[in-house]
Amino acid sequence: MKAHTLHGQRLLRGQAPSYQRLQARLAEGHQPPHDAPQILHCGWGRLLLGHTFPDPESLARELLAEQPGKRDIALYVAAPQQVLAQAPQQLFLDPSDTLRLRFPDYRPARRAFRGFRIRRALSDADWQAVNQLYRCRDMLPVDQAAITPRHLGGPVYWLAEDERDGQVIGAVMGLNHQKAFDDPEGGSSLWCLAVDPQCSRPGVGEALVRHLVEHFMGRGLNYLDLSVLHDNRQAKSLYAKLGFRDLATFAVKRKNSINQTLFLGPGPEQSLNPYARIIVDEALRRGIEVQVDDAEGGLFSLSQGGRHIRCRESLCDLTSAVSMTLCQDKQLTHRALARVGIRQPAQRLAGSDATNAAFLAEHGSLVVKPVNGEQGQGVAVGLENMEDVQTAIANAEHFDSRVLLESCHLGLDLRVVVINFEVVAAAIRRPAEVVGDGQRTLRQLIERQSLRRQAATDGESRIPLDGETERTLRAAGYGYDDVLPIGTRLAVRRTANLHTGGVLEDVTVNLHPALAEASILAARTLDIPVVGLDLLVSAADQPDYVLIEANERVGLANHQPQPTAERFIDLLFPLSRT
Repeated sequence: MKAHTLHGQRLLRGQAPSYQRLQARLAEGHQPPHDAPQILHCGWGRLLLGHTFPDPESLARELLAEQPGKRDIALYVAAPQQVLAQAPQQLFLDPSDTLRLRFPDYRPARRAFRGFRIRRALSDADWQAVNQLYRCRDMLPVDQAAITPRHLGGPVYWLAEDERDGQVIGAVMGLNHQKAFDDPEGGSSLWCLAVDPQCSRPGVGEALVRHLVEHFMGRGLNYLDLSVLHDNRQAKSLYAKLGFRDLATFAVKRKNSINQTLFLGPGPEQSLNPYARIIVDEALRRGIEVQVDDAEGGLFSLSQGGRHIRCRESLCDLTSAVSMTLCQDKQLTHRALARVGIRQPAQRLAGSDATNAAFLAEHGSLVVKPVNGEQGQGVAVGLENMEDVQTAIANAEHFDSRVLLESCHLGLDLRVVVINFEVVAAAIRRPAEVVGDGQRTLRQLIERQSLRRQAATDGESRIPLDGETERTLRAAGYGYDDVLPIGTRLAVRRTANLHTGGVLEDVTVNLHPALAEASILAARTLDIPVVGLDLLVSAADQPDYVLIEANERVGLANHQPQPTAERFIDLLFPLSRT
């Protein structure tokens, strides 16, 4: 059986030294790397280096001292059963795998990563960007003031920054084990790797991992360890590609609400889509009873203190049938909002070719959409000739026999979420786009970007290879089989709907008061407690707008880290507010 070592302790593969053996080594005069157990503060919690603790009691005692809202991890635990036996009701064995890349096995990338740079997190703005990214990934934010300083062995955080706009699109934490605890084997580790789910740049995660590897190789270290959830196939595939292999060691954590799914296993709510699950998770956090009625349809019921409310994602019993109809029927929406002076596009039902042609001639460019539709289905934008208008009408009729023509307006697509007649979130939605690499065809680029969007949204977002995508490419002078030049960005859809690959940029703090007022007025006019308003604007901080649609079922998960689920549960169960 092949032997290997873990921080100076020689092991047989698949085995680990017991605390008794470690104590015996100490009694023989062998000293641990430091005189005291090593505890590193990472900003989101602490890393407890299990092999530096003299006995299971002291390690268990330190885990039980975890602070509320933090997540402590005891890694390199040789005999986890001895630690768990100290507090079996409060501790659990983390179902994650530990992987190791030995640097002699590492092979540099054969291609360059373009469009972003990697640098250290330095400023307050950097930490705000990191925390926004981590919240989007349901990770704990970092309190930079609580991090163990680097000169005392603390971690370093690295950022991936988009070269186009300076936005932080990825982050990772690295730990030098020699500095942290005088590791005799010269190791290092990677933690908290996250990539923006809206990122269109390929290879950000891989580049961050490689950067850490090459950074620590340059400092004479010998390997990089990491911990990954056992069922995270996408991450494991990347790590296997880079040469990581399983390491026979364990991690122990304390049972808390953050780790609940790890020690209880997936409940029925885990089969819900992200838009339902974000609400259910918040309800469970507050002790509200959840019953999943139809996971595939996103239907569930919430109960607390005799109050029972049914939901389909963010659509609930508090939304009346009349309000829902006013949103679904875009003609009714238009007339209701016009009566209170909200600015909207010109609109008419599609009719004869002659009347349609006259409407096109009057406005120059049209939008075609079904009267009753959602998720961007059957919508075509920027139609400037009758042939395209007729094709779009025929496509929209697959979703509703009644089809609307609207004047097309230029501007950014702004989604404003109003809950209980207050603006909770606002985001600019951008159409799906790809970045050329000078090698792949547009079809291949679209398929790759679509796979990334599907992975980032649990399958909720993808770029369809349909007639609308083909028409968008054709308008830009391209076809599916053309190769886009290196670095060239190309929008492949006209609409910014997330279900067809669009991405979001949070602009809540910059929203102009006039846009907030128009959105609240629209919600009150429709008398709907939860609604997403779509506006075309010149900029989020400017007052000009045209309101184009109201959506009765809002994808709250799309607006993290804004507290959309929290405000939704506040509305349903006001006594549960924390």
